[in-house]
Amino acid sequence: MRLDKWLWAARFFKTRPLAAEAINGGKVQLNGQRTKPGKIVRPGVRLRIQKGPLRWEIRILALAKQRRPASEAALLYEEEASSRRERQEIVQQRRQAGIAPPSRPNKRDRRRIQQLRSRAAY
Repeated sequence: MRLDKWLWAARFFKTRPLAAEAINGGKVQLNGQRTKPGKIVRPGVRLRIQKGPLRWEIRILALAKQRRPASEAALLYEEEASSRRERQEIVQQRRQAGIAPPSRPNKRDRRRIQQLRSRAAY
């Protein structure tokens, strides 16, 4: 199975093009080496995935041809304990610092943005 397709099926990336872009950008390493999106992966392969400040170090346990629910996708890999600990610490630090994950503006926020833009145009 292709690496980009596996990353998509395991729900690390929302789309295959995003997975391929991350692989080409060096954000995904296969057994400690840079790789290409079309690289064939098998169970037992180690991956290092970097998404912003977060990093996963995992070992592939199974392959999936289709994107399944997150509960099933979590069974496709095994994460190292140190990797999980580091990621949880980073998330905790970001929460304490008041840094929220990016989110889309809701209807009220969009109206405020439009008001500010219309005032700035004058």
